[in-house]
Amino acid sequence: MPHPARHCRFWIAVPAVLVLVSGACAGGKDSEHKEGPEAGKEEPEKREGGQVIAITATTDEKGNYFTPSEIQAHPGDILRFTLVVGVHNVHFLPDSNAGKSGLPAPSELLQLPGQTIDIPMTFGKGTFYFQCDPHAALGMKGHVKVED
Repeated sequence: MPHPARHCRFWIAVPAVLVLVSGACAGGKDSEHKEGPEAGKEEPEKREGGQVIAITATTDEKGNYFTPSEIQAHPGDILRFTLVVGVHNVHFLPDSNAGKSGLPAPSELLQLPGQTIDIPMTFGKGTFYFQCDPHAALGMKGHVKVED
């Protein structure tokens, strides 16, 4: 018969291993997490054909919001949405972007701090409105103005 102390150690170790595995799966360049006052305040990353524009998705005592929520971009840029706290997605609704085509599908929900969604600015010039579906009624919305 197994010793009771060994049985308890097994059940204590299982969640710890799961946390380590899920952290490793979330690793990589696109899920890098920064903390402190510098989080979300990076210079745009330069890349061939455009730049990466950093946007954070946050839930805190102020509410649910994107920072920044008003974005200037150019064709070829990438919007990189990074989860700080909460559970959020990014959705460029056809109803809010009447007459515009090539909009990306709604993203999956970001659930772990540091997870990212990259949206390339390949759907033309103009102003495009986006929201977090679970928090749109609470004002979690933004827009990107794409120009030359």
